[in-house]
Amino acid sequence: MSDDKQQNYAINIKNMTSHYGSVKVLDDINLSIEPREIMVVMGHSGSGKSTLFRHILGLKQPTSGSIEVLGKDLTKLDKKGLYSLRKNIGVAFQNGALFSSLNVLENVELPLREHTELDDNTIRIMTRMKLEQMNLADYEELMPSELSGGMLKRAGLARAVVMDPKLLFFDEPSAGLDPVTSAELDQLILQLRDALNMTIVIVTHELESAFSVADRITVMDRGQQIMTGSKEEVKASTDTRIVNMLARKARDEEIDGDAYLDRLMEAQRVK
Repeated sequence: MSDDKQQNYAINIKNMTSHYGSVKVLDDINLSIEPREIMVVMGHSGSGKSTLFRHILGLKQPTSGSIEVLGKDLTKLDKKGLYSLRKNIGVAFQNGALFSSLNVLENVELPLREHTELDDNTIRIMTRMKLEQMNLADYEELMPSELSGGMLKRAGLARAVVMDPKLLFFDEPSAGLDPVTSAELDQLILQLRDALNMTIVIVTHELESAFSVADRITVMDRGQQIMTGSKEEVKASTDTRIVNMLARKARDEEIDGDAYLDRLMEAQRVK
């Protein structure tokens, strides 16, 4: 693949390994995401999904390898460079993460007030446009405590995209939602991608939602990237870990006595 093609990736991760102390949490990750692609990252709890998320956002530096986001190598950016880059990135958190002391309108317009010099009228117009997209136009005066779970998610999503970012990260969009509300949110994600031409990365363990919105899926397990492929390729995988995940089976672990003792000894040495 040519260098020109590689430079066009929205996200390009090469041979990335990461540690927390002496514990390896990501092992040789290679992941390229195209502009306007919806990439879903799946895996059991502790598989490395959230750590991968943190690396792509520049919140943690890898032990080795490289991470390019919108053409910028995160391992070489200073604080000013990271700050500038993050203006092009929106993050929607699992629980909405709204400020409890602000109403819906005030929460959504906050990034515009913090990161732009737009006048109040323009900020209000832009904010209300996003609330309209999220079907929240009639609820702008409500406080977060007055919102349902689905409304909290949509309000958080409105705040994440109010600055029309090139990249959107969404953490567990369907978690805690009923099937109908979850399906509505999935459709909203697709509509946003098409309307705003965003690249979207979604971390989730909800199978139905993942297969509904994904262009491609990356499956993680114990810090390793098991596979990245289309929905059809993931469904057709014969890897036992993926088969069990799709069948919602518990992981069967065989304990290697020698490896177990080595881990205990290593932990003791670290202390």
